[in-house]
Amino acid sequence: MDIEFYQKLSEAILSWFINHGFAQSTAETLRTISIFAVIILLSVAVDFVFRKIIIAIVARIIKKTKNKYDDIFLERKVFSKLAHIAPVLVVYFLLPTAFPDSNLFLSFLEDICFVFIAFNILFVLIAFMDALHDIYNQFPISQNRSIKGYVQLFKIIFYIFTFLAIISIIFNINMTKIFTGIGALAAVLILVFKDTILGLVASVQLSGNDMVKPGDWISMPKYNADGDVIEINLTTVKVQNWDKTISTIPTYALVSDSFQNWRGMSESGGRRIKRSINIDMSSVMFAPPEMLKKFKTFHMLKDYVNKKEIEIEEYNKKLNIGENEVYNGRRMTNLGIFRKYLENYLKQHPKIHQDMTFLVRQLQPTDKGIPLEIYVFSNDQAWANYEAIQADIFDHVLAIIPEFGLRVFQAPTGSDFKNLRV
Repeated sequence: MDIEFYQKLSEAILSWFINHGFAQSTAETLRTISIFAVIILLSVAVDFVFRKIIIAIVARIIKKTKNKYDDIFLERKVFSKLAHIAPVLVVYFLLPTAFPDSNLFLSFLEDICFVFIAFNILFVLIAFMDALHDIYNQFPISQNRSIKGYVQLFKIIFYIFTFLAIISIIFNINMTKIFTGIGALAAVLILVFKDTILGLVASVQLSGNDMVKPGDWISMPKYNADGDVIEINLTTVKVQNWDKTISTIPTYALVSDSFQNWRGMSESGGRRIKRSINIDMSSVMFAPPEMLKKFKTFHMLKDYVNKKEIEIEEYNKKLNIGENEVYNGRRMTNLGIFRKYLENYLKQHPKIHQDMTFLVRQLQPTDKGIPLEIYVFSNDQAWANYEAIQADIFDHVLAIIPEFGLRVFQAPTGSDFKNLRV
């Protein structure tokens, strides 16, 4: 429909009112009101047809298909939001019929229609991006690579372009001039959107370098974060701590600051046990014959003690060292035998990973004794189970130590001094 058609239709309606006895000014007012009312009714009718009939038919077709992806577009209401554009287009194209002689007011109403159309297109694009994100989350790769930051970036771009388009329409300014003005304000915009820009760069680095992903267990003491990552977006990373609180970390902080990602532990199949117990140095001694005899009755030590006795005896004989020459020859110690006992005990433990680092070692002696460290990995990574395994091992260690003539170092307490007699 062109301008001549609008003018002819408007003149025909005006003539009809005049022929029915209305004055010229009254007829013009009635013509405008009646045409505008008809336009509104038509737009409502078109909106009803699209939302209640066409969208309903599309929904039925989509639900019958085997493809699940189109269901996501339906759930995100992409088609419903798209249907809202139709009634606005009806109003826009029919407005010249109602206001043929009022170019200024007609232009104002057309600008309003453009604004509504721009907003509707924006809502359609936002819903479309959300639907694409939901579809991406259906694929296994989404567990390793989150694209939420990119989705949010595109949404920001859509918002900016919509805002600029509306300014261009309302104030009748060329988009090129608007972009030129924005270029002049670039320094201010960088300050305003600093976190967003830093977050964008950081999210690209995090995703590209596979530094962190949803589901990873990370620790970041600076932000009191220690738990599972539940969301990564353009500006923040949300971590659900083990006490069920939520810590929010700026995305760029994961690039600029250090954090610990426990994913490697999770993927390895083991969880490290690294704990030591301090042995009183004054309880360490060469194992006398009666002690060695007792150790030979231990299932986990008898082969080791017998083999070690033969090895030491052969060594001492080669050097003509008598059995009573303790200071010259080699002898087994209660601490060395205890360390071997722990190794054998842990090798037979069903909850210890045998294919990962396995150490029972002495650390540097201190004024608190000799630290005897157990450095192994449990094959159960669940926190509660891991703590139970660790506790069971050291319960056994503390209980068995006296059998080797050793003592655990412990700083004296009030009860120790209470039992002293002056």
